[in-house]
Amino acid sequence: MNVKITGTGCYIPSGVETNEDFDQHEFLNADGSPIKHNTNIIIKKFQSITGIDERRYAEAHHSSSDLGFFAAQKAIADANIDPEELDYIIFAQNFGDVKKGEIQSDAVPSLASRVKHSLRIKNPKCVAYDVVFGCPGWLEGMIQGYAFIKAGMAKKCLVIGSETLSRVIDKHDRDSMIYSDGAGATVIEVTDTDSGIIAHETATYSYEEAHFLFFGKSYNAELSEDIRYIKMYGRKIYEFALTYVPTAMKACLDKSGVAIQDLKKIFIHQANEKMDEAIVERFYRLYDKEVPEGIMPMTIHNLGNSSVATIPTLFDMVIKGKVKDQEIQKGDIIMFASVGSGMNINAIVYKY
Repeated sequence: MNVKITGTGCYIPSGVETNEDFDQHEFLNADGSPIKHNTNIIIKKFQSITGIDERRYAEAHHSSSDLGFFAAQKAIADANIDPEELDYIIFAQNFGDVKKGEIQSDAVPSLASRVKHSLRIKNPKCVAYDVVFGCPGWLEGMIQGYAFIKAGMAKKCLVIGSETLSRVIDKHDRDSMIYSDGAGATVIEVTDTDSGIIAHETATYSYEEAHFLFFGKSYNAELSEDIRYIKMYGRKIYEFALTYVPTAMKACLDKSGVAIQDLKKIFIHQANEKMDEAIVERFYRLYDKEVPEGIMPMTIHNLGNSSVATIPTLFDMVIKGKVKDQEIQKGDIIMFASVGSGMNINAIVYKY
């Protein structure tokens, strides 16, 4: 018995926010002092490091659960299943539903329950719950769904990753340019083929690293202290990721028994182009190998960092021919890997 992905779907919001749209922002240092460089220079430096040219923001009338619902509909249709057959709906998210213009997060009922309601599923044995696990949340949802199926507790699971980070950013923080909105979803099922999840690995580093990503007040002291925004210690996260993600990926690959030269694609969380490239380079260095050309598909250039949504969105786009010069074939061995707040890391080796 194996567990494979039988359906994928994603929802990419129509609102495009280009780097030039940040020209009029007043970026400040953490202490509230003005940044010495002008905004144009800040934006150019940001683009050269992250690779981000533009990002997507959700429509004003949509929340994260709406985006997740749209992606879920597509994944269910792609899998050609009856939603009533689902045993679990696992929704990876970090900030709940935040309506545009409001300051409160709403996660009651769970976003998974909202999707189940929108899908009009009557079956009470279809269990819906949320996973709050930072950017690796969708991957961890996949691992949990895999565990349910392997344990005989489920046959079909829907795993969603959705976020509207544009609703929780501080416009005075230059890191706000990283974040975006979007959703991706997958249906996983029991299968008697040799396709599916081969191995997985998860780790949490929280002794000293727990608060590398956190909720904090605006860099603009004139704004309300009662409102919190997503904040991060970028340099610490970068160093953490380069130290621990490659070794987690190696542990996962070694557990799978797959040789490094047989790995065809790496679908890594779209956090920062330079960081992702450095992670993959260090991963291959652990095997004394060079990084193969085209091993790492990227969508960060025009979609930004949508947290839990980046990997399932990227995967859906690649298998449906929507990423230039990227494709996977039946039988290919691929890897998913992510890092994010907590600090959490995970990886999956998968036979397509």
